[in-house]
Amino acid sequence: MSDKKHTTAHSSRENRFIPLKIKRPENIKNDMLSGITVALALVPEAIAFAFVAGVHPKVGLYAAFMMGFITAIFGGRPGMISGATGAVAVIFAPLVAKVVSEGQTAGMSSEMITQSALGYLFSAVILMGMIQIVCGLLKLGKLIRLVPHPVMLGFVNGLAIIIFKAQFDQFTVGGTTLSTVPLILMCALILLTMSIGIFLPKLTKAVPATLVGIVVVSLIGHFINQSSPGLVRTVLDFVQDRNASITTIAAGLPIFSLPAVPFTFSAFSTILPYAILAAAVGLIESLMTLTLVDELTETRGRGNKECVGQGMANVVNGFFGGMGGCAMIGQSMINIRGGGRGRLSGITAAFCLLGFVLFGAGLIEKVPLAALVGVMFMVVIGTFEWSSLRLLNKIPGSDMLVIIVVSSVTVAVDLAIAVLVGIIISALVFAWEHGKTMHAEKKEVNGRTLYSLRGPLFFGSVTSFKNVFDFKNDTPHVVIDFEESRVWDHSGLEALQNITERYSQNGKKLHLLNLSKECRTLLGKAGNIVELSVIEDLEWHIAADTLA
Repeated sequence: MSDKKHTTAHSSRENRFIPLKIKRPENIKNDMLSGITVALALVPEAIAFAFVAGVHPKVGLYAAFMMGFITAIFGGRPGMISGATGAVAVIFAPLVAKVVSEGQTAGMSSEMITQSALGYLFSAVILMGMIQIVCGLLKLGKLIRLVPHPVMLGFVNGLAIIIFKAQFDQFTVGGTTLSTVPLILMCALILLTMSIGIFLPKLTKAVPATLVGIVVVSLIGHFINQSSPGLVRTVLDFVQDRNASITTIAAGLPIFSLPAVPFTFSAFSTILPYAILAAAVGLIESLMTLTLVDELTETRGRGNKECVGQGMANVVNGFFGGMGGCAMIGQSMINIRGGGRGRLSGITAAFCLLGFVLFGAGLIEKVPLAALVGVMFMVVIGTFEWSSLRLLNKIPGSDMLVIIVVSSVTVAVDLAIAVLVGIIISALVFAWEHGKTMHAEKKEVNGRTLYSLRGPLFFGSVTSFKNVFDFKNDTPHVVIDFEESRVWDHSGLEALQNITERYSQNGKKLHLLNLSKECRTLLGKAGNIVELSVIEDLEWHIAADTLA
């Protein structure tokens, strides 16, 4: 996308109806208050992703704490939040399921199966972290700067849709939609949370609007449940809906231990594919989120340092009972919108989360899901690139195609595949746009007109190729030099035949230099070509039926 188009897309962010760029200086108060807000939103996310991976909620909560704390200190992007994520959980879920299945087949006890599954999971997380550290040391983080802007727009839109879809799990109990009264009440509390998030910043920015919204809705939900227990769904309801045997999210401190996995090549080969895929997906999501936060804060993070920070956090996760993770775009947006800019915001979020688990579980369990869903809906509105809709008729069709494809693949498959597909399409479009233009240097040498061509001659560049020549005004002898060009297909040959005939109609002779052997074979009957120079050792093949 040209600089002009990029500027249009970038500036349109500042005109959106819910401003995502909030000009707040980095200070301790903003970082700490924003960190508290993020911690509240991290709890249900970490629990949900632990269930996705097939492990106990505390494994997800530990991961959120360790990922958030370590990346806040050692990562390359102050203000960005990391934790247990769905992208990583989905990758490790089949590994856990595989180990559990094998244990059941072998007749192992449930306790041994659980230990074995966790052992393989933690080992994979450690290996994932090591791979990420190596990527950082090899300076691969800078490659994220090569991702085209349309791919970035598609990534953001796709993740916004994923976050939006994920919230609808909160409207169900046991797979069934809430009954009428609880559903209406939940929708009302969600709207209240969003209204506070929209209008409070217009009155004061002393405290994060999202935090105020969570507190106000939590108080309302508490009083409603006092008179009508269970009418407002809470965090504990969410947990028990997925595992009725869990009565609290409270847990102790994470403890160091070596993963219970056999040190064999078989075990290594089992976890390696999962570790590589998780490392790749984790880095892509983290670095893409880093780029987005850079844009929103008008600062620049360090991609290579972020790779190392993410890797360190995952290695520690594996040794301290966490399921691993990466950067979280939703929580990062909450932090940025709440004024969190420094490393203290991530540190505060991590320790508040740990404090909730150790000491404040009883309070956090009573937080209404409606408050957290409202916050995430605000994140969706602020994250989605509405400018991509307004630019529908203002940017090239290829750019819009990339945005749509990346968004769709992100939702339907996963982020890593989506980014890869987007980059491939962008590269093909770039190659096509540049390849279809034939460049030529024209000059007169010894009374002859010499055209020195540059670029491939194929079906896409035929029109450009024909427009190069001046059939009426060229000298009687015209030389076309293919030293820096190549004839690729039958369309290219037809174009050569065409200009031969047109020069003949104007009473001029054509000389073709530095062609391949196949061109000589296919052009051998062109009688008005008085010179046909062939590079003998040139084995370029032409896509033509005659030689197929």
